[in-house]
Amino acid sequence: MIGQLTLKNNNIMDTPKRTEIGAIGEFGLIDKINQRAVLQHASTLKGIGDDAAVIDGGSDHKKLISTDMLLEGVHFDLSYMPLTHLGYKAVTVNVSDIAAMNGIPKQMTISLGLSNRMSVEAVEALYEGIFAAAKDYQIDIVGGDTTSSRSGLVISITLIGESARDKIAYRNGAKEGDILCLSGDIGGAYMGLQILEREKEVFKVDPNMQPQLDKYSYIVGRQLRPKARMDVIHELRDLGILPTSMIDISDGLASEIFHLCKQSQKGVCIYEDKLPIEKQTFETAAEFSMDPNTAALNGGEDYELLFTIDQKDFEKMKNHDDITTIGYMHAPDLGKVMVTDNKNTIELIAQGWIHF
Repeated sequence: MIGQLTLKNNNIMDTPKRTEIGAIGEFGLIDKINQRAVLQHASTLKGIGDDAAVIDGGSDHKKLISTDMLLEGVHFDLSYMPLTHLGYKAVTVNVSDIAAMNGIPKQMTISLGLSNRMSVEAVEALYEGIFAAAKDYQIDIVGGDTTSSRSGLVISITLIGESARDKIAYRNGAKEGDILCLSGDIGGAYMGLQILEREKEVFKVDPNMQPQLDKYSYIVGRQLRPKARMDVIHELRDLGILPTSMIDISDGLASEIFHLCKQSQKGVCIYEDKLPIEKQTFETAAEFSMDPNTAALNGGEDYELLFTIDQKDFEKMKNHDDITTIGYMHAPDLGKVMVTDNKNTIELIAQGWIHF
């Protein structure tokens, strides 16, 4: 029986102690939540703190579960983001999390918050991209939810993947002496965003001006329609290589390196001249009077894979044309450092995306 209800003012602005979320950041907030998240089931093998949760389903293959949310005005701008590309990207960011666990995506649910600006045709365009990604990554769409939104378009996708128990790559497995590897190139998505934002401002001044994007097609594509590196996962398996730790590049290379170091309780040394930066990224950074290494280290949204391997596996992949060895893990007391082009050793600083 419910007793007498007492109404009170639950205005969140009037709490006795108020700490701004920005003061501790997204990951500080996650740490505070994780301190109270007690796992109650033996079947939960991994909870908060990695790219995906790991659930024991009673077989040799374990379930991987990841959720990502994209909010209009925070993660995307519909003034230059085509809805079809947005749908594809929303799936990709989740697939990238499953890939970072060395898993294979299988099923997903899709939840949407739709503002009154969204028409049936707009939702169909969004789903065109979602269906295309589902086909490319071989994922079944098995459910979801739809509701109205007063703050623009909201997309939340939960993806279920799987991996053999002994093939899962966590963030906490790196050892001293392990080689730090990176797929593809980095910084392109960030520079693509700078181009799109610049063209948006030009359009505001002169709506008759058409965006000049032809010479930036690669980096703009990296921003609008990234690809999850499932190809790398399959290639590593074919080579017989199991990463000792792994994470995807969503918040910037430096931030992701810090995550691996924190979880594995190791330090790291990377080399500036080993950072894989594509020519168009380099040239565009110069156009904006920006150090291309800043885009590479702190840009984010590249969705490449950062992983460590045992030294004995180096010979198996040293000639891979799309994987670069950028450094190695060492003792935690040696810190997180970068050797510059002129052979100076400097402290590695992680800025990454500021979500709050």
